[in-house]
Amino acid sequence: MPKDVILTQEGLTNLKAELDHLSTTRRREVAGRIKEAREFGDISENAEYDDAKNEQAMLEARIAALEDKLRSATIVDASDLSTDVVRVGSVVHVKDEAGKSTRYAIVGTAEAKPAELKLSNESPVGKALQGRKRGDEVVVTTPKGERRLKITKIDVGAK
Repeated sequence: MPKDVILTQEGLTNLKAELDHLSTTRRREVAGRIKEAREFGDISENAEYDDAKNEQAMLEARIAALEDKLRSATIVDASDLSTDVVRVGSVVHVKDEAGKSTRYAIVGTAEAKPAELKLSNESPVGKALQGRKRGDEVVVTTPKGERRLKITKIDVGAK
């Protein structure tokens, strides 16, 4: 049974764009590589053909995974969210024990990008912040150790 995928509107748009690109442009490119490799002759000993067929298999697997995610997606509408409580779709401003301020967007696992401070609702920090209010302090156990975070502000939408 596929797991429900939680997406923001931005995440939905990005997944649809990726699916469209892979289904059209990339499929044509890979088909062209396969056709070109066939022209080299015997495909049983043709490394270019094998490589192109492997790329095609990986491409089709990615397309199937994206289609599956989109089928089971639940879209979070930012206009329905309030700034009272942290949930998927919220942008949370926190201050750590050193006084450093950081802004995290809480998103579903399908669109999490920690390098861009888009945290999954299932990550340690995302779980700890969910359901909390402005002024709350949370203690999060991360791979680097315990972190104390104080929620200073909650916004709506991935700003």
